[in-house]
Amino acid sequence: MNSAQPAPPSPLAAVVKAYDVRGIVGEGLTDEVVAALGAAFVDEVGAAGARVVVGHDMRGSSPGFATAFARGATARGADVVAIGLCSTDESYYASGSLDAPAAMFTASHNPAAYNGIKFSRAGAKGISLDTGLAAIRDRAAVYLERGIDAVAQPGSIATADVLVEYAAYLRSLVDLSGIRPLKVVVDAGNGMGGLTVPAVLGEAAGLPALPLEIVPLYFELDGTFPNHEANPLEPANLVDLQRAVVEHGADLGLAFDGDADRCFVVDGSGDAVSPSAVAAVVALREVARVRAAGEEDVNVIHNLITSLAVPETIVAAGANPVRTRVGHSLIKDRMAETAAVFGGEHSAHYYFRDFWGADNGMLAAMHVLAEFGAQDAPLAELAARFTPYAMSGEINSTVDDVPSAYTRVVEAFTGRGDFDELDGLTVTGLTAEDEPFWWFNVRPSNTEPLLRLNVEGEDEQTMRAIRDEVLALIRG
Repeated sequence: MNSAQPAPPSPLAAVVKAYDVRGIVGEGLTDEVVAALGAAFVDEVGAAGARVVVGHDMRGSSPGFATAFARGATARGADVVAIGLCSTDESYYASGSLDAPAAMFTASHNPAAYNGIKFSRAGAKGISLDTGLAAIRDRAAVYLERGIDAVAQPGSIATADVLVEYAAYLRSLVDLSGIRPLKVVVDAGNGMGGLTVPAVLGEAAGLPALPLEIVPLYFELDGTFPNHEANPLEPANLVDLQRAVVEHGADLGLAFDGDADRCFVVDGSGDAVSPSAVAAVVALREVARVRAAGEEDVNVIHNLITSLAVPETIVAAGANPVRTRVGHSLIKDRMAETAAVFGGEHSAHYYFRDFWGADNGMLAAMHVLAEFGAQDAPLAELAARFTPYAMSGEINSTVDDVPSAYTRVVEAFTGRGDFDELDGLTVTGLTAEDEPFWWFNVRPSNTEPLLRLNVEGEDEQTMRAIRDEVLALIRG
């Protein structure tokens, strides 16, 4: 008697991640898969008879995928608003201003072989596996197997260009017209910053000139990333910007990732400014703004791997720090739950209540320019005020047996620190008053056999000692 063979796994299982869709073009991601996801998205968000925004980045596969997605979405009755080339935060602007769900085709900072989708509910609200993405995956799997059932009244496709409105809206949130003149090198990494920076910080959108001299680096839109990967989190990808800042005698440099929703900052000497310091600067400005308007109970979100300086800054400004797990859609949800005015992650994602609770790297950059441009000291001096402690940065270790490595860390630090399992394991040292403080966080990756380590100490020596000890335990 022949036993039934198990069904082959759906290709969707490999590409639907915790917060978005991501995969290799032509393997996990095909036009058929994308069309099925488009149909499933419309069903999940109830967009039949309503608008759905579809935008895409500069990757070679993105326009075709956007078209395939629109085919699936209109088959299920949605009216697609195709906004074409855009940054991810520009797609959030469209979702927020039109109060419509949105799909953005991008693989963010990943190499050229990849593409993906970042979904939003109406009003730029996030979608994760726990809040609809799993249902989209499962619906799409059915459509892939059986075909997409077209509704009696299929939707339409219309085009729209929201770049000018997006740029004007950001200018309305942060006024840069009165700052001192600044020379700024911007590395767009051949990503979407090459489109949005000239519009927001320059005159490409027809807005008045700002007191900024922009020195462009890799503004040509090119999804093959011929100069370096558009991932500024990797120090090697900041080298060109750091060199250019010094060569041009610039006041600072900005680096955007591929879809331009994250921004990294370097000072006039070419040294990287910690994203935690940027988060502290922006938090201070946003808290001051809303308190001046009469708001008293102000919340600011920070994830658990930001520097201790971030919650200290929030408290000193008279606001409430809200500590959260790491994660894009999760933080969007917490922004809504707490009505937080701002949220910052050490990965350089920055979230704003005035931007529908969504993240916007350009807006964070504008806050840095505004704060820096309002005083005469070099950026290094401003950054140092918000970087009082020593941080390791995130260190990834490939580990064959993650549970065993985790157990070794727990056993070694039992009795030496307070344990917190909000997201992975955070250990805060039980130190005496005259001893330097330290903490570290170890988090397993959701998708790979990796452990991610972040360490902070009151001084460099303390941080290095804890870092080295934990790494030795992790790596066995």
